Amino acid sequence: MDLSTLLHSLPLLMMLVKSAVPAAVGAGMGFGQWLAALPPCRNQVFENATYLVCEADPKHFSIELFWKNKDGELYRSLHNLRSAQQATGRTLLFGLNAGMYHPDLAPVGLYVERGEQVTPAKTGSGIGNFSMQPNGIFYLSDGKAGVRATRDYLKHPPRVDYATQSGPMLVIDGKLHPKFQADGTSRKIRDGVGVRADGVAVFAISDDVVTFHEFARLFRDRLGCPNALFLDGSISSLYAPGIGRNDDFWNLGPMIGVFRH
Repeated sequence: MDLSTLLHSLPLLMMLVKSAVPAAVGAGMGFGQWLAALPPCRNQVFENATYLVCEADPKHFSIELFWKNKDGELYRSLHNLRSAQQATGRTLLFGLNAGMYHPDLAPVGLYVERGEQVTPAKTGSGIGNFSMQPNGIFYLSDGKAGVRATRDYLKHPPRVDYATQSGPMLVIDGKLHPKFQADGTSRKIRDGVGVRADGVAVFAISDDVVTFHEFARLFRDRLGCPNALFLDGSISSLYAPGIGRNDDFWNLGPMIGVFRH
């Protein structure tokens, strides 16, 4: 956790220390171990809404995508993902849904895991948020995170370790999606991801219902992301057990997991 994130998180950290340290000690977990398990997350107020924001610099954190385990079984929930990783000695700092998926939980659009493309990019027209053009792709390539509009990504596709397609884009090269209206009336819980100019991946989930325009402004005007991508709405989930956040919905498709290197 860098200094800026730590300072922003101090109120939350103090509350957690007061409430969680006795339980951690009782469970045989030292304070240092407990502190290392805290996710790089903080509460953020922007305009009239509250959000939980988690930042992960790929230099210090491993950002990965998960859909099925090594036996080909679907993880289905962030809790299952955490348990599976814990069994291998890894601590999931936080996890969230990685975009949209079909009824059988298969990814919609491009999905790459550990360098292998599972499903191709979807470029045709359609209905719903995913097809609100431009949509985009969040990816990890050679230790760097990126968000690019799908058509731009496909012009010069990078060699990626992980990638997930979703839509719509929230911010494109510093500008809000052209179809977002400042007076829009559709309000939902939303989550998304952006990447700052310094390469830090920024994940945000709203605690309040917000419009696309409001959510996009959060990424551009408060979080400093010139490019950001909407992940999903009603099923938006963030699981960060170190701070007691447990949006543990079942039957999720692809998921993002973040770990310390």
